[in-house]
Amino acid sequence: MSPTQWDFPVELCCRPMAFVTLTGLDVVFNAVHRAVWDAFCANRRADRVPISFKVLPGDHEYPKCRPKRTSYEWYIPKGILKTGWMNKHLNLVPALVVVFYELDWDEPQWKEKQSECATRVEIVRQSLQGRNTKVAVVLIQKKTPLPPGEDVIASERAAALCDACELSGKSLFVLPHTDHLVGYIIRLENAFYEHAQTYYYTEIRRVKSHKEFLNKTTHQLLFVRHQFKIAFFSELKQDTQNALKNYRTAYNLVHELRAHETNILEIKTMAGFINYKICRLCFQHNTPLDAIAQFRKHIDFCKKKIGSAELSFEHAAWMSKQFQAFGDLFDEAIKLGLTAIQTQNPGFYYQQAAYYAQERKQLAKTLCNHEASVMYPNPDPLETQTGVLDFYGQRSWRQGILSFDLSDPEKEKVGILAIQLKERNVVHSEMIITLLSNAVAQFKKYKCPRMKSHLMVQMGEEYYYAKDYTKALKLLDYVMCDYRSEGWWTLLTSILTTALKCSYLMAQLKDYITYSLELLGRASTLKDDQKSRIEKNLINVLMNESPDPEPDCDILAVKTAQKLWADRISLAGSNIFTIAVQDFVPFVQCKAKFHAPSFHVDVPIQFDIYLKADCPHPIRFSKLCVSFNNQEYNQFCVIEEASKASEVLENLTQGKMCLVPGKTRKLLFKFVAKTEDVGKKIEITSVDLALGNEMGRCVVLNWQGGGGDAASSQEALQAARSFKRRPKLPDNEVHWDSIIIQASTMIISRVPNISVHLRHEPPALTNEMYCLVVTVESHEKTEIRDVKLTAGLKPGQDANLTQKTHVTLHGTELCDESYPALLTDIPLGDLHPGEQLEKMLYVRCGTVGSRMFLVYVSYLINTTVEEKEIVCKCHKDETVTIETVFPFDVAVKFVSTKFEHLERVYADIPFLLMTDVLSASPWALTIVSSELQLAPSMTTVDQLESQVDNVVLQTGESASECFCLRCPSLGNVEGGVATGHYIISWKRTSAMENIPTISTVITLPHVIVETIPLHVNADLPSFGRVRESLPVKYHLQNKTNLVQDVEISVEPSDAFMFSGLKQIRLRILPGAEQEMLYNFYPLMAGYQQLPSLSINLLRFPNFTNQLLRRFIPTSIFVKPQGRLMDDTSIAAA
Repeated sequence: MSPTQWDFPVELCCRPMAFVTLTGLDVVFNAVHRAVWDAFCANRRADRVPISFKVLPGDHEYPKCRPKRTSYEWYIPKGILKTGWMNKHLNLVPALVVVFYELDWDEPQWKEKQSECATRVEIVRQSLQGRNTKVAVVLIQKKTPLPPGEDVIASERAAALCDACELSGKSLFVLPHTDHLVGYIIRLENAFYEHAQTYYYTEIRRVKSHKEFLNKTTHQLLFVRHQFKIAFFSELKQDTQNALKNYRTAYNLVHELRAHETNILEIKTMAGFINYKICRLCFQHNTPLDAIAQFRKHIDFCKKKIGSAELSFEHAAWMSKQFQAFGDLFDEAIKLGLTAIQTQNPGFYYQQAAYYAQERKQLAKTLCNHEASVMYPNPDPLETQTGVLDFYGQRSWRQGILSFDLSDPEKEKVGILAIQLKERNVVHSEMIITLLSNAVAQFKKYKCPRMKSHLMVQMGEEYYYAKDYTKALKLLDYVMCDYRSEGWWTLLTSILTTALKCSYLMAQLKDYITYSLELLGRASTLKDDQKSRIEKNLINVLMNESPDPEPDCDILAVKTAQKLWADRISLAGSNIFTIAVQDFVPFVQCKAKFHAPSFHVDVPIQFDIYLKADCPHPIRFSKLCVSFNNQEYNQFCVIEEASKASEVLENLTQGKMCLVPGKTRKLLFKFVAKTEDVGKKIEITSVDLALGNEMGRCVVLNWQGGGGDAASSQEALQAARSFKRRPKLPDNEVHWDSIIIQASTMIISRVPNISVHLRHEPPALTNEMYCLVVTVESHEKTEIRDVKLTAGLKPGQDANLTQKTHVTLHGTELCDESYPALLTDIPLGDLHPGEQLEKMLYVRCGTVGSRMFLVYVSYLINTTVEEKEIVCKCHKDETVTIETVFPFDVAVKFVSTKFEHLERVYADIPFLLMTDVLSASPWALTIVSSELQLAPSMTTVDQLESQVDNVVLQTGESASECFCLRCPSLGNVEGGVATGHYIISWKRTSAMENIPTISTVITLPHVIVETIPLHVNADLPSFGRVRESLPVKYHLQNKTNLVQDVEISVEPSDAFMFSGLKQIRLRILPGAEQEMLYNFYPLMAGYQQLPSLSINLLRFPNFTNQLLRRFIPTSIFVKPQGRLMDDTSIAAA
């Protein structure tokens, strides 16, 4: 029995296709025949009919047909299905034999050729004697035939050829060898397929006809056989629905057979075959749930049918094969488009197949454990005359014997022994690994990481049993990371134990040390006696001695390993092993903690290294090194204790490097930072702890950063979530979980011992030279050197502020845009203890708003740290927020000469510009001078002189000026006419004389200018007196280019009598002026209304009296009549 005896036959697993043989083709020497054959078999697409073609010679001998039975009355079947039957109908007995013959319809020697063709057909018929196989003839012709009915000769000769060959017209075909050969071949194929369908239909009918002769007493096997044959022929016919139906019937019939130890293997074998066919067709019909249900039913039926107890490993092998085959079918269906899910995928079936393969291995180990003296039987009971069994699932030493009683028990015993001895040679691990590998691939595909890890562990163990320790270690190493990260300590311990055995058997020093370190640690669930053994072995390795063998290892492998270890000891090589512990959980834990998150440069940096051992016995380490990102500090953080290798495990608690299990050891380190590292981070990059010494072997445990291993983060999380109260410890001990790793610290500058004061008068006023007095006073005990000042706008603020802020040391000149916003490193010299100095800064702020100003003072000072003199650079900074405001608000308005508000002015008519300067500063302001710069469109009526020179304004006070202006006629200007600028030169009253004045330019508003046809103004005294004449002269000026017709009237008033023209009509020439003189005689004292002058312009009806009243007075103050005596006495006084 070969190891592959449980594999399904190839003919069972392939897709059955109609078998057609082609004769008369010389595919080697005839190019035309070769082209025909290539068209049949090369590049067959899925849409072509399912036919299996084979080229055979015309006189090929086909399998002989057995004589047909007329009765089954005395027939006793010897088995269910012959081993050659499926292959016979797939590859040996054709459904159709096609005879190819080169013959054209116009062949001159037609008679001879016809006779030769008929002979060839007869030879084929003779070789198929008794078979229902169809025969067809294909004539290979050089010319393309005419359409049917047009070629009379072709029709006659075709009929003659059919008669000669005893063929029907449907079995004769013509194949023109033209450019469209493939098209003709496809049409031929379809015709062949129809003939084949007919043949398989006939075969099904023939098998069904046998049923009426069978009885259920003696012919139970035949019922199964016939049902299987009907289903198989249905598959060949591509009738998969009927095939599935008949396979299901056959499956039920198999389980109706009476099972006994002698025939149980045959029943299971056939059940497995039929189940495979049913599941395959269910997947093909896209009904995967039916396939799964059928497979589960099949396993439930068969899992208890073990058979002979001595051969129970065979049942495990059979079960394994069932699961593997179903997994293959499932996987194939998925590749063709079926969708699987996490909980139902082929991986589970491969896993179960591996489980039964492992069970087979265990059973074989138990049942096939014969002594070496037991010889394989001779003659071999497993051999047959033909080399193969007659029926599937039967024993070779009792083929065809269906009796439940064993006729020859001795032969049975010899046969069982032969099977057991053969089984002993099977490489079970190889099969198990293949199945597990398939399962892992599936679980990886469907994202089932834990299932994948679980099976990879099993694969690793199988590689271990197969003595492939390298692959075992590779797999186990891979899954250890998952189990560590998730905290499966029991599983991890089991895996580590196997890995330790592998590394021992391969004498892999570094791996052996690594796994030993982890098995001694807190993640290991081994008992103390096992840990003690491992610890002892570890020390032996460090002392350059061979370790004791690991328990339960193969004896031969141990002997080989001992030689390898001896070679390792004798060979000189690197004896220092550095092991990075962040990926595993060693028996020593380490945490580094700086005393503070930052240290001043003049204070020693201090940190603690905490160590804790979890091994069974106290252990002494030889060296501890701490590495930093600045390697110059590494030399200050080393502890080294000289010790002999033999002292590593001695129960000594003396010395810093001796760790007692469960106790936390704290080691203090101290060093002085370099001044150039101020502002930098000092970080512990690694901690190295050495076990052993360089005379033997030395293991260096390397913690990245400030310590912690693969389990630390999980343990820290659990400790943070725990509400468990920690027991009280002595003062010098700490709880390990309460120690938090602090692996980095900042070096900051020495604390400055100076005071920086800022003196100023906020708020700042826009564009002024704002004075900021900086006072620096030293409180240091020694002289400070190289004092420097950096002052100005604090960086990082709005870019617009930077552009509009300028700083200078010189207040006597105004800053422009070339001055910076921040002055850096202004040298101030040296300062003695208690000495102070002042520096005046001037800031000009071009926009209003808040600004943050920085004043930064740095200096150098000598100081001593840990008896080492260093030069420290100290600095102190002060920030101040200064608000910038406008110094004053300027209001501008236009009024008439009567001080009435004007919305618009009239061309060439005087008006008044009034400015009102209101102080918004909390400090007194001095207006040095003011200036009115008129636009070209404006002219002045009188001299433009400042009326507010050297005026001091307190908060809220205002200063006003008035200017009389005239605007010449400019025509109609949109948006108004520009007036000009009003410039105020000012400074703080408190500012020193040398501080420059600030000129603030106010852009005056535009004014709308309109033209007027007639301008009227009046000359009259400033007041009148009762009963005294009051002369009034009106000037009328024509402002147009037209002659004006003017109607003038004066309306009387109760307070006056008057003389002059009461009503007149006159004409004024363009640009000319007319004067009207009146004498008003006041009758009443007080503020009296003058007689009203009314003017009507005939050409300009829009010129109203309301407009007229803007230019001439409407009232006057009239004094009472005086007495002469009073006047004399006043004059005397």
